[in-house]
Amino acid sequence: MTAIDDNKGERHRTRMQRKKEVVDSQIGQAQEERGVILVNTGNGKGKSSAGFGVVARALGHGMQVGIVQFIKGRGDTGEETFFRRFPGQVAYHVMGEGFTWETQDRSRDIEKANAAWEVARGLLRDPNIALVLLDELNIALKLGYLDVATVIADLRRRPPMQHVVITGRGAPEALIDIADTVTEMNAVKHAFKAGVKAMPGVEF
Repeated sequence: MTAIDDNKGERHRTRMQRKKEVVDSQIGQAQEERGVILVNTGNGKGKSSAGFGVVARALGHGMQVGIVQFIKGRGDTGEETFFRRFPGQVAYHVMGEGFTWETQDRSRDIEKANAAWEVARGLLRDPNIALVLLDELNIALKLGYLDVATVIADLRRRPPMQHVVITGRGAPEALIDIADTVTEMNAVKHAFKAGVKAMPGVEF
C-alpha cells in the first residue's frame, strides 16, 4: 500500500461514515407502517417486469396477491405461466383483449376496462390481499377508459395495510399525486428498434 492508497482509503472511510450517519438517521425517522402505492411509468421497458418482481417478493413473505392485467390479452406470458403455479396465494386475472392498435374498438376496450376495474375493486376491498398489481392501468386511465377520480377513490378506500403497484405509460398527475413511490423508466435503447423480435423470457 502506498501513501496515495492510504489517503484514498481514509477518504473513502470518512465519506462512508458520513453516509451511514445520514442513512441511519433516515431509517430512525421512518417509523410509520401502512400500505403504499407504487407507480411505474414512463416510455422505457421494465414497468410490468418490476411490478411482477414485487409480486415475487411478496410471495416470498407469504403474502396473498391479486393481479389484474388491463389492456393485455395474451395468455402465453412467462409471468402468467409462473405465477399461476401459486393458486393458493395468487389471484390472477387477464382482463384485456390486446393493445389498442390491435383491438381497434374503443367501445369494446372501455367495456373490458370497466369489467377489469370491477375485479380490481373486489381485490382492493379484501383485507386478506396484501398486494394488488394493476398492470397497464395507466394506459386505461390515459385513454379515458376509466374515470381517474373513481379509481383514486377506490384506492383510498382499500385496507390500510394493503400495497398496490400500478404500471403503464402516461400515469395521470392525479394518480402520481396520491402515490407514495413513483418511478419513471426512460428508454435509452431497445432491441426491437434494431429489428430484434420480442423474445420469450425477456419481452413476454
